[in-house]
Amino acid sequence: MAGDDWTTQQIDAAVAEYFTMLADDLAGIPYNKAAHNRQLQARTGCSKGSVEFKHQNISAVMLGLGQPWIPGYKPAANFQGALIDGVLRWLDRHEDWLAPRSSVSRVRDIVSPTWEGPPAENLLEIGPVPSQRNEPPPIDPEFMAKIGRKYDVAARDVRNRALGQAGEERVLAHERARLKQAGRADLARKVHWTSVEDGDGYGYDIASFEADGADRLLEVKTTNGWERTPLHLTRNEIAVAEDRRDHWHLVRVWDFARTPRAFELRPPLEAHVDLTPTSFLAALR
Repeated sequence: MAGDDWTTQQIDAAVAEYFTMLADDLAGIPYNKAAHNRQLQARTGCSKGSVEFKHQNISAVMLGLGQPWIPGYKPAANFQGALIDGVLRWLDRHEDWLAPRSSVSRVRDIVSPTWEGPPAENLLEIGPVPSQRNEPPPIDPEFMAKIGRKYDVAARDVRNRALGQAGEERVLAHERARLKQAGRADLARKVHWTSVEDGDGYGYDIASFEADGADRLLEVKTTNGWERTPLHLTRNEIAVAEDRRDHWHLVRVWDFARTPRAFELRPPLEAHVDLTPTSFLAALR
């Protein structure tokens, strides 16, 4: 029965049950998978094995959509296409389910020169670029890329301005703490949140420094998904990366909803990523 197609109503019930567990998982609240499985069996009339496999399918969809997923349900990629639509229906009805809470007054406090940021022990974990790891992907990378292209995962992250701003805030705090740890409190006080204080359009979000005083221009891209979640770059960001390649860094913050981690990419970007045009300027002849 694990491979049988479910009805729209059954899918919606499975997705809702999955997100109930996921919300508890992200909050660190204990939950009983077996009890949730029994509840869904009663609602759908499906077997225990079928419910288990459907939740593994949902994990695969969540992975492909750049969303966090329940570690206890290992992604299984063989599923009906209607399941993707079911997950998207839930996400579209709950657009802010993972949106970080922020306020204008809080942002003002953060950009203020008197704001100290977190202590040094709370430095953001900066790891290696994913291509340098030997870990096998949970499901086929091409399958995930296909979902990402079709449903524009990167655009969903871009539209979540609260998520983007929270990621920038975390990197801003990291930069200030890093410089203080290096004995450069003078430079830490000068780290500038460009995108908030001056506006978008500079091709980077944060103007920081290396310990020797050299410029360190950071474009921050944040996702709640895993490290290989696609991301959007603007034409201007790519141009600035090329023009300021000795100082420009792309900081990819991932798994933000759980334990934010990051890695950095340096120009030339083509050495690390495949750049795919996603829009075209159409001028009448």
